[in-house]
Amino acid sequence: MTNHFGTPTITPPMTLADFTIGRTFMSETYKVTADEIIEFATKYDPQFFHLDAEAAKQSFFKGLAASGWHVAGIAMRLFVQSVPVVGGMIGSRGEIAWLKPTRPGDFLQVESTVMDVKASRSRPGRGTIIMNSITRNQHGDTVQTFTARIVIGETG
Repeated sequence: MTNHFGTPTITPPMTLADFTIGRTFMSETYKVTADEIIEFATKYDPQFFHLDAEAAKQSFFKGLAASGWHVAGIAMRLFVQSVPVVGGMIGSRGEIAWLKPTRPGDFLQVESTVMDVKASRSRPGRGTIIMNSITRNQHGDTVQTFTARIVIGETG
C-alpha cells in the first residue's frame, strides 16, 4: 500500500536570513497504515508489538503501534517538505521523545518552531538554527517531540 504525502510544498527555498525566532511551519498530513508499520518493523525494529496486531494487544501498547523510528522518519519527511532550505539542512544534534503510540489510521502532522538562530562569524550565509518540532495525530495528541540543532549551508 502506498501513502501520499500530499502536494509538494510551494514555499521557495529559504536561506539562513529567512529564519527568525518564533517563526512556525506546519506540514501536510500523512496517513499511517498497518501495512507500512509492519513493513518498517520487519526491516528495522522487529518487535512483536510492531509486527502482529493480535499479539500486540498483550503488550505495553495494547495494540499495534508504529516504531518510534518509523514515526521519526515520517516526521522528518514532513519537516523537510514544510521547511525547504537552499542547499538542504544538516542535523548536528538533537533530542527526541515519543509520548504516545502511533496507530494504524493515524494522520500525522508536524509543527516546527524556530527557537534560536546563530549566523556563522566566518562564513556568510551559513549558520545554525534550533528547531522544536512537535508531531501530532488527528486528535491533536503529541506523539513525538524533536528538538534539533541544524546547520544551514551556503545560500547558493
